[in-house]
Amino acid sequence: MGRVNPTVLVAGIDAAGRPAHPALAEALAGAGLVVGAARHLAAVPVPPGCATVVLGPLAPALDRLAAAVAAGTPAVVLASGDPGFFGIVRRLRAAGLPVRVLPAVSSVAAAFARAGLPWDGAAVVTAHGRDPRPALNACRALPAVAVLTASGAGAAELGAGLAGWDRRLVVAEHLGTPDERITWTTPAEAAARTWADPHVMLSLAPETVPGRVALAPRPSRTVSTARKPAVAEDVARGLPGPPTGGADGTRAGDRPAVARPSTAGAAGMRADDQPAAAPAGGWALPESAYVHRDSMITKAEVRALAVARLRPRLGRLVWDVGAGSGSVGIECALLGAAVLAVERDPDAPIRANAARHGVDVRVVTGAAPAALVGLPDPDAVFVGGGGMDVLAAVADRRPPRVVVTLAALDRVAPAVHLLRAASYAVDGSQLAAARLADLPGGSLRLAATNPVVLLTGELS
Repeated sequence: MGRVNPTVLVAGIDAAGRPAHPALAEALAGAGLVVGAARHLAAVPVPPGCATVVLGPLAPALDRLAAAVAAGTPAVVLASGDPGFFGIVRRLRAAGLPVRVLPAVSSVAAAFARAGLPWDGAAVVTAHGRDPRPALNACRALPAVAVLTASGAGAAELGAGLAGWDRRLVVAEHLGTPDERITWTTPAEAAARTWADPHVMLSLAPETVPGRVALAPRPSRTVSTARKPAVAEDVARGLPGPPTGGADGTRAGDRPAVARPSTAGAAGMRADDQPAAAPAGGWALPESAYVHRDSMITKAEVRALAVARLRPRLGRLVWDVGAGSGSVGIECALLGAAVLAVERDPDAPIRANAARHGVDVRVVTGAAPAALVGLPDPDAVFVGGGGMDVLAAVADRRPPRVVVTLAALDRVAPAVHLLRAASYAVDGSQLAAARLADLPGGSLRLAATNPVVLLTGELS
């Protein structure tokens, strides 16, 4: 019978440097190779004479582990928290290594625990070693997000990017150590501070913070868990502390009077643990699903194609320019995107419609193109209103995708030429739906809707 190669034991070390599982001691005693960060190697009893690899670049460690498995040498990998959660397990499996995992409490679980908040409906994203904009857009789009940060992509940078969004931040530094700090703060305050790297940042919309409806500017509050009396001392001085509430985390009088989708749970988080899943009610909703004026709304058949062309998803930012009722932007938000709705009419029902559908849409009141100045760069833009000057201003921002709807034929050629001159590949189609309508006596007819030209520009 052939020899069975051993698995690599991957053990989580919690934030205080403690191994999570008693089986680790036995595994270490028989190990021929132990791999981990220097702080993790120092935290466990590595037997004398056992080979070690201090993690830096991962490739050399993977080579040593593969050689150990091939030789039948027991190997142990030490990692932070839960190694299968944004951790090393993915890379080990991708390298073809057999693994057994002993997880510890993840830093995200610890951060929510310190904040005293549930997190079964939260999204978890990372800004470590990648473009931080998808993580930032997740914070803009969703009510509860945990971000694994990195130097240059932490609470200061994310806080700056959340300007204009109603959020409260929790920054968890040095979790599990004597220097642990848990700070409740605002995006503006976070942007002005220096934070220890790496840290975990929680981004919370008003309804997820028990006992608070609006997140008005207030002083930052830091809790040092190594000095418990600080909580009482800070609250006695009038500083904002961790919120308190009832059994569901929200006092009855503070619950927002918002009709949420059936998937929404307590404190505004989705109860189904799918914060960016396709909405239960679908999209391309009938016009009756929105408050609108004088039928000034993108019809469902046109909206279906427009949303498809915009490609909304978690991590992307969509502008809805000339938003009107906000129907296009709201359906992008239902599919997980962060949305900025630009509308010159201050009485437009965008906020009411967004609340009705349980999504967070930031509304910028003003006339484009002037209102577009200073807004964060979008991944896609829907232009449902305005002239060629608005489209030109959008093209100048170079979003990867631009979708335009036009009712007037004399605007089609100028719009196509403008986008092509800005290096967009353009295609388009005319959409003309005919809907069933009743006639007396039980007969049916087809009632035509106004034809609309939809143009899609892809940056080439």
